[in-house]
Amino acid sequence: MMNPLETVAMAVLQGLSELFPISSLGHAILVPAVLGWEVDQNSAAFLPFLVVLHLGTAAALLVFFWREWLVILSAVAGRGPTETLPQNRRLFLLVVVATVPAGLIGFGLEKKLETLFAAPSLAALFLMVNGLILFVGERKRRKAGFRTTAELGMVEAVWIGLWQSLALLPGISRSGAALVGGLLAGLRHEDAARFSFLLATPIIGAAGLLEMPKLLRQGIGDNNLGLILLSGVVAGVVAYLSVAFLMRYFRRREVEALNPFAYYCWSVGAIALIMLGFIR
Repeated sequence: MMNPLETVAMAVLQGLSELFPISSLGHAILVPAVLGWEVDQNSAAFLPFLVVLHLGTAAALLVFFWREWLVILSAVAGRGPTETLPQNRRLFLLVVVATVPAGLIGFGLEKKLETLFAAPSLAALFLMVNGLILFVGERKRRKAGFRTTAELGMVEAVWIGLWQSLALLPGISRSGAALVGGLLAGLRHEDAARFSFLLATPIIGAAGLLEMPKLLRQGIGDNNLGLILLSGVVAGVVAYLSVAFLMRYFRRREVEALNPFAYYCWSVGAIALIMLGFIR
């Protein structure tokens, strides 16, 4: 297991990279490899660490978007203003439909995809591909006649879900791929980002909860419990600040908003490949 400083650093990295369109999985693979951290993925403390990080990030999204989720879930339960019930129920259905592709593909290819997680060079390459996706998506998006999230159809929801599925590859950002899918479906940056973050809440939360049975079976050592819980809190706080910044950023910037993230991915991916070459 990493030392306390490395553990907290990974929690900060999770909170940032899970929501910024720069791939948390790619960074989680690259940073320890490039910096020479000894990360034992078979350690008894590693699984609880990952579970708590994901639950912390999901909790941050729930806190930030609690009003939207309250309205949506109230509508599903048949409560709220009559005139907005159909719209909010439909939004819930859009989120469900967009979540399905990643779940099905991930379940079907889980074993094959796991082999990619131990290859930092592949993560670096996919991070550069992620930059290309962001850059091209920015240029191919609709420039006029934008639609709102409420105007999305089920086909567009599946489309966004398929884009989101690219994040099963280490180095491809879930939030970034879903955001690009939203832009290509005709959403503005702010609406595409909000829909991406709404999708993230059940996906990130489910990723943590699905590992809970394993966590309960193996337990958490007393020596690791405090540090693991602290890492979850750190990841949650950083994730909350990240989503607050990004929503403000996308609200204010409609032109070439994804370009800085594309440049970042290209730079970090290239530097990582060079450094990994020297390490070997």
